[in-house]
Amino acid sequence: MTEIKRNKIYSALTKVSSWTGLSRIFGLIRDIATTNLLGASVFHDIFVVTLKIPNLFRRFFAEGAFNQAFIPIYSDYQKSNDEKNTQEFINALAGSFLSILFLFTILVLLITPVFIFIFAPGFYYEESKRILAIDLLRIMFPYLALISLVSFASGIQNTHDRFSLPAFTPLIFNITLIIAATLIAPMLDMPVYALAWGVLIAGFLQLLIHIYALKNLGRLPKPNINFSHSGQISVLKLMLPAILAGGIIQINLLIDTIFASLLQTGSPTWLYVSDRLIQFPMGIFAIAIGTILLPTLSKIDINTNKKLFIDELQKGQRFVLFIGIPSLIGLYLCSIDLISTIFFRGEFSIIDVQQTSLSLMAYSVGLPFFMLMKVLTPAFFSRKDTKTPMYVALLSLFLNAFLNYLFAFKLGYGHVGIAVGSSIAAAISVLILEIILIKDGLIKMNNPFNRFNLSILISSIFVLIFLNLSSELYDFYNLNQVEKIFTLFFKIAISIAIYFGMCRLIRGNPLKEVLN
Repeated sequence: MTEIKRNKIYSALTKVSSWTGLSRIFGLIRDIATTNLLGASVFHDIFVVTLKIPNLFRRFFAEGAFNQAFIPIYSDYQKSNDEKNTQEFINALAGSFLSILFLFTILVLLITPVFIFIFAPGFYYEESKRILAIDLLRIMFPYLALISLVSFASGIQNTHDRFSLPAFTPLIFNITLIIAATLIAPMLDMPVYALAWGVLIAGFLQLLIHIYALKNLGRLPKPNINFSHSGQISVLKLMLPAILAGGIIQINLLIDTIFASLLQTGSPTWLYVSDRLIQFPMGIFAIAIGTILLPTLSKIDINTNKKLFIDELQKGQRFVLFIGIPSLIGLYLCSIDLISTIFFRGEFSIIDVQQTSLSLMAYSVGLPFFMLMKVLTPAFFSRKDTKTPMYVALLSLFLNAFLNYLFAFKLGYGHVGIAVGSSIAAAISVLILEIILIKDGLIKMNNPFNRFNLSILISSIFVLIFLNLSSELYDFYNLNQVEKIFTLFFKIAISIAIYFGMCRLIRGNPLKEVLN
């Protein structure tokens, strides 16, 4: 039975990681297209900052809060095998969700300048920047309602162990933006407007796909406004504290954006590009395992099967550390190589490459902690405990704001200081969550010098030595594009071979079993 469950989770992880990985690749192509079109100009700065505003609230209304509260409650309804009651719950929730999203979207469209003042103060006081930011936000903000409904549909499908389509649909967003940047934007006097409309169209396309999927699943809601439904009340009670708890990273990234808008032109773009590269291993591995872990843990009765709960949680942690540590080393030591190969073209200059590489190095130090956050929070949400992560999130929020101000402004490190502050805040948050889970008896303290940890440490040291030595053999700036691609591919391929080869040698068993 355990072997069947293990294979089921492994299969789900493979599907989610594969689709998410493909989406991240197209995400990089999208960013190449947009930076090639606009560079690190004020237009790109405003686009990435205003896009983060609906994306932040998306984490609140959808993945960060709604789904974290919805999936455990929906799992309980599924266990009851009461089809009518379950459908009534979904219908009531859909009706309320639609109403709230509609009213909130209308409110933002009416007072858009206020939102620009709050979330992008650096753009507010210069008229041309303010007008453009207001226009772009009004075009893109309805995307929040569309993508929140997509996330609602994804939560239903994930609870039914259907992970492929929810992992696939972000690909639609990236392809739509690529088309907008390469085919539509060059024909406009203000190319950035094509990107904004592309965001909105992508939201409609993703929602249509999920409506079809829910219909096939037999779970397409018929919205019914019923605020007194008991299941809906349970979701709302869990959701309110989860609004902060589920979006720690996104809130901190938004704080980064607010501070960056007050720095020199280009800072928001440099941070955005750095974050996009950090999100590559995050999306393929950490977000994938977190997506699977929440419904998996929610289905476990912790009172009767605590050991299984602990095992699945610790497997998740080991998985992200196994991937996160070498990813940190690779991103840190190959920051110039990666950014110059991927983005150094068009309006994205050599100065942009250098500045972006500095913030990428700072973010990469926090990568394992960003990844662990995605694994630890499901351990609380699956037990319907949203208050504990909320308190940690509040601490992280204030800590991140203080560190951003300290490093970026008082100490004068600019956008690099913002990335450093975020990494430190994430590390402290993870440490606190780990201590709480240890006290709750949900994480076992093992010998830190076990074979698994030693395999990661020794293998990572060999990768670090290889990357350091190889970087001294050439000047990456002097290579042409073909040579850059070949050299980068060579370094990545050899690093992967060294890391997995050494792990296999030290562990003494097939890599497929390394987490078991």
